[in-house]
Order: sequence, then structure tokens, then C-alpha cells
Amino acid sequence: MFGITDLTTYVLGTLFIVLLPGPNSIYVLSVAARRGVRPAYAGACGVFTGDAILMLLSATGVAAVLKTVPGLFFVLKYIGAAYLAWIGLNMLYSAWKNWRTPAADKPAVAEPKLDASHPFRRALVISLLNPKAILFFVSFFIQFVDPTYPYPALTFLMLGSIVQLCSFTYLSIIIFVGARLAASFRRHRKLAVSMAGGVGAMFIGFGAKLATASLN
Repeated sequence: MFGITDLTTYVLGTLFIVLLPGPNSIYVLSVAARRGVRPAYAGACGVFTGDAILMLLSATGVAAVLKTVPGLFFVLKYIGAAYLAWIGLNMLYSAWKNWRTPAADKPAVAEPKLDASHPFRRALVISLLNPKAILFFVSFFIQFVDPTYPYPALTFLMLGSIVQLCSFTYLSIIIFVGARLAASFRRHRKLAVSMAGGVGAMFIGFGAKLATASLN
């Protein structure tokens, strides 16, 4: 169907991949818990846009350049790792400052108010600065594309739509779970600060993992 060789396996594989914790989903969850549903969906849209760009690069063969030019892969890898670590360090610093500030002097949610487009931009950059994701799309998609199908663009469109649908469903669940957690965070200041610090530490871990990634 539409040039997809094994739709069931592809859907199951996509679900498994989407459900794996990563910087995109953790970031959207943290935005939902700290700022609410609308900013979280702005972040989710950044994820969708970033994934769509990566899938387009994969479909047009541009992403394969990373395999033939290892130096480019390593440049992108370290830039992405540094960006994730920078986000994590900023969150840890903010959590440390809020922890040291007496509750009477500062409200439970003490983060600076950001414009509505900020979560979108940050999630978009997180998505794009991940060369391993590009390589994944190249190696994953190609397994399910029928080389004899006369309309390969339609095949990639269908495969990409399935990924985006699974991602939208998963991130929507995360967003509403995070929004429910927000009420608890407003009542328990130190819980909110601990959560922000924990997410910051996770982003530093994601950066370290990316920095040690290889082409294989």
C-alpha cells in the first residue's frame, strides 16, 4: 500500500521509537508542567516542524551526506551536545536560585515569562541539532520503501505522516499529564524546583550521550 513494504512492522517500530524518552518529549513535558498547555503545544509544534525537516532531508537524500562526510557529522554532533548541555545548565542554575530564595519572597513558579514563540524555537533547535536523528530516519525509512513503486514521494509522505500522528498523540498525552502536575507544583514550591533541576540534569545527560555517539 502506497509503496510501504511492511506497514504493520513500521507502525510498531514507530510507536516503540516515539515512546523512548528523549530531549524533545522531556522538554515538552517540562514546558507543560511549568507554563501550561498552550506554550507546551507551541513546543510540540517545534518538534513536529523539526521532524518534518529531518524527514524531508532524508527523503531527498541530503541527510546521507552525513554518512559520506564524517567530519560534518561530528561538527553537528558537538554543536547539538553543547546546546543540550547549555539548556540543562541554565535549568539547574534557575532551580538553584529558586531553591535558595525563601518562599515568602518569591512565588512557587518563579521563571521569567517567555514569549509564546520561545518554546517553539527551542524545541525546533533541539530537533534539528541531532544528527543521529537524521541518520535514523535514513536507515529506518529506507527499510519500508518499495524501490519499484512509481511514486516514492507519496511513500515518504505516508511514512512521515504516520510518525507525526504517533508523535502528536504521544506529546498530547504528555502535555495534559504535565498540565495536571502544574497544580501540584504551584502548591509545593520545592517540588517544582526539584523537577526543574531534574530535567536540567537529564538534558546534560542527553548532551553527554550525543557527544559520545558515533556513526555506527
